[in-house]
Amino acid sequence: MKSSIRLGRVFGIEVGLHYSWFLIALLIVMSLSAQFQAEHSGWGPAVIWTTSLMTALLFFATLLAHELSHALVARSRGLTTRAITLFALGGVAQIEKEPEDPKTEFLVGIVGPFSSAVIGVISLGLAWAAGWHRNSTPETPIIAMLVWLGYINLMLAAFNMIPGFPLDGGRILRAIIWWSTKNGTRATQLAARTGQVVALGFIALGIFRFFAGAGFGGLWIAFIGWFLLQAAGSSYSTVTLTSNLKDVRVSDVMTHDCVAVDGNLNVQSFVEDHLLRSGRRCFVVEQNGEMTGLVTPHEIKNLEKARWPFTTLYDVMRPLNEVHTVTPSTPVMEALETMGRDDVNQLPVVSGNHLDGIVTRANVIQFLQTRAELSR
Repeated sequence: MKSSIRLGRVFGIEVGLHYSWFLIALLIVMSLSAQFQAEHSGWGPAVIWTTSLMTALLFFATLLAHELSHALVARSRGLTTRAITLFALGGVAQIEKEPEDPKTEFLVGIVGPFSSAVIGVISLGLAWAAGWHRNSTPETPIIAMLVWLGYINLMLAAFNMIPGFPLDGGRILRAIIWWSTKNGTRATQLAARTGQVVALGFIALGIFRFFAGAGFGGLWIAFIGWFLLQAAGSSYSTVTLTSNLKDVRVSDVMTHDCVAVDGNLNVQSFVEDHLLRSGRRCFVVEQNGEMTGLVTPHEIKNLEKARWPFTTLYDVMRPLNEVHTVTPSTPVMEALETMGRDDVNQLPVVSGNHLDGIVTRANVIQFLQTRAELSR
């Protein structure tokens, strides 16, 4: 999941918001204001709304802390986290590679619920130190804030321990199965299937509660179940894809007939004579017979059409030093990971200083389709 708004970097990790975050943030603030109004009508509107807003912001800060704990433990185990995105159902740390051993999977999975539980206990402890007693109504805005944050983080820790992949509990389950069977692929498949069963249970519970009079709360539970079902299905598909491409190299799927164009060609002529007529989406830009960069529709669309006749391919191409390349012996899964990280659809295949071809996502899909048809 990509961020719609980038907030900055924490410990070198990019942090951002998905547009759906604004919806849940609004719902949380409104829910908190209704709760505080019912329990503390004497505070006044200004205090109630300020407390609600601050509580919601602190809650999302604790979600960020939860995801950062995943990212930092992953980093300590040699895995890189590209970004953290906060969205309607919480947050997600985009770890670039899957763990290579069950111990790493277990540690990365368990640290999230543990950090939420610690935050919850600390929040309730601070509220208790400030004079709050269990089962009593908080008397001040700060205590009310701490109590709500304490309980919500304990609930978050418990929810994430549900053994349904891709929840943290599902990752822990995957690690345990992986450790016992010594088969990471099989462990992921079983954990994903368990996640689908858990998701269907959430959907059924949500629908039942909705018709039982729970209203929006029931629909929200069903929506969470639907999201988990999609995520679990995606995880299952990913591990199946990884299994099918396990021993496949770039040389098995790449295109050899690369089309080279002169960098002095203007964009207008390039679009009319090459891009539209050939249907290709990637061209090699050459200078004196040597590859200097790549040009794709992505580079063209960022240029105003009125400037096409006066702009050369040298001006818009992606220089070679900014393009990741792969070799013919590179595993296809590694090439796909590089495409995802760089947000591109193709990579040059280079052997020494010679361009051997281009590997694209379409090449990989076509390879999988052919293999599936032959296996029937």
